[in-house]
Amino acid sequence: MAEKKQDFVVSDRRRFAPEGELRTDVASSEEEKTSELDKAAAPSAPPAAATPEIQVPATPQQEAQAEMPPPPTVAEQQQQEDAYHASGKKLDDVFGKAGGRRESLPEMTFERLVESFYMTALLQMGAIRQEGEPPAVDIIGARQTIDSLTILQEKTKGNLSDREQTLLQNVLFELRMAWVEITNALATAKPPAGTPLDKK
Repeated sequence: MAEKKQDFVVSDRRRFAPEGELRTDVASSEEEKTSELDKAAAPSAPPAAATPEIQVPATPQQEAQAEMPPPPTVAEQQQQEDAYHASGKKLDDVFGKAGGRRESLPEMTFERLVESFYMTALLQMGAIRQEGEPPAVDIIGARQTIDSLTILQEKTKGNLSDREQTLLQNVLFELRMAWVEITNALATAKPPAGTPLDKK
């Protein structure tokens, strides 16, 4: 026995007529999709007015959160950490066999991390350079390095030992002073002859 096919009906659900007037004979799709639970919660609520949605632009923080993938699970983190240490040990063994006796690299600590930022900033400000080479100044890079140390100081507040806190304060003080001196020198330096900024 052949099944009887149901008739296919197309309904015009547009809310506005071709002339631009609001149609009163069409129920909104939102009203049709309202669940029985919503109807019971607000039985006397009037139908939603046809108002355009105003989209507020997302802040940079909201965009960053939207793009952030979910964090790995605890098991995944532990597995990855174990694999990282195992790979490091293999690398140490390879270097040890190739070069005979080789001292292992010192363990990374918070103090070594701060010292690494410190040396990077000094290099960027031209305070450290190869003998006989002119200083190469990356003032923007130095500022970012100093700002990175500032963020580190803010985020680790209350979690550092007295020694670590003192080191971080001293490093930031010295780097900021050096940065101010360099920027002041650049601001007061006379432009080379022949440039539009050169005042005769």
